[in-house]
Amino acid sequence: MPPASPDLGAAAPNTSPRALRQALGRFATGVTVVTTLARVGPVGMTANSFASLSLDPPLVLWSPARASARFQHFVAAQSYCIHVLAEDQQDLASHFARNGFDFALPNLGQGLNGTPLLPGCLARFECRRTALHEGGDHMIMVGEILRSQWQEGRPLVFYGGRYGCYRA
Repeated sequence: MPPASPDLGAAAPNTSPRALRQALGRFATGVTVVTTLARVGPVGMTANSFASLSLDPPLVLWSPARASARFQHFVAAQSYCIHVLAEDQQDLASHFARNGFDFALPNLGQGLNGTPLLPGCLARFECRRTALHEGGDHMIMVGEILRSQWQEGRPLVFYGGRYGCYRA
């Protein structure tokens, strides 16, 4: 294997889980909260594994971790809502990263099939699940967008293992 490029520093190429996590952390992502109505009631999960997939048909994807206590609820869900968080919603991201079953929050709405809708987000995508794909320690969930809403604002971002705000 050739030596590492000098413009990436002195670190040797490494594919250990820790090195990969650090390298992948150099990619800034938006922060979302995904919600669904499960048999146990409303369930939410903070996720940064979200991407647009297609405009025709309108598809998005996201990937819940198999290790999550909420994983089975989302894999079983036929519908869910992906909320793109605004810069002032870090508390909401932290809330759903810790506890995905606590919906004692103000101003909740109700979307398609009873899916909880969170207020104040930059965008919201109400989806119907169309496909599941194996993805190692995650599941890749593809959803068709049935309804969407958006507003102007600045996003909450995740970079290097920390929340931050986008600065143009």
